[in-house]
Amino acid sequence: MINEKSNSVHEVESNREEKNIEGPLMIKVILEREYLDGEVSQETIEETIWTLEDFWAKYEQWQLVDMDIDYMVFSRKMDDISPLLKANGYFGVTEDGTLTIFNGKPQKTNIIQSFFQIDLGKLESTKCEELKKGIPIVSKDRYVEVLETFKSYTAGEKQEN
Repeated sequence: MINEKSNSVHEVESNREEKNIEGPLMIKVILEREYLDGEVSQETIEETIWTLEDFWAKYEQWQLVDMDIDYMVFSRKMDDISPLLKANGYFGVTEDGTLTIFNGKPQKTNIIQSFFQIDLGKLESTKCEELKKGIPIVSKDRYVEVLETFKSYTAGEKQEN
């Protein structure tokens, strides 16, 4: 008797052999990408598996996190910022002086992520104006650079000289 609720690729292959099914295995593959800024994206694709060896080789850079008879979920940490930040992310500052990433130019309602409070009194006026207008992120390097620059202006911490 064939178990219709198989739980592994091996069981799927066994069932296919018992039923004499020829041809490729179709499966839904969900790819989860976790970016440095905490954003997680999901992409769903239909995958045709001709050989398991080729399938596993294709996803060797990914970690299998879940699977069932008709789907597999892979996850991968990306060494980059999310496409959302590259396209529309701006560093800015909230009214209380918290360094924040906004979706678009800084406004109260479009906050994506908050970091730490800045002592605005320590900032040069040009840096303060840049933050109020919004600093476009556009790349991982720019993301890291801005965070590092403003870390030294963290409110309430004493600076070592």
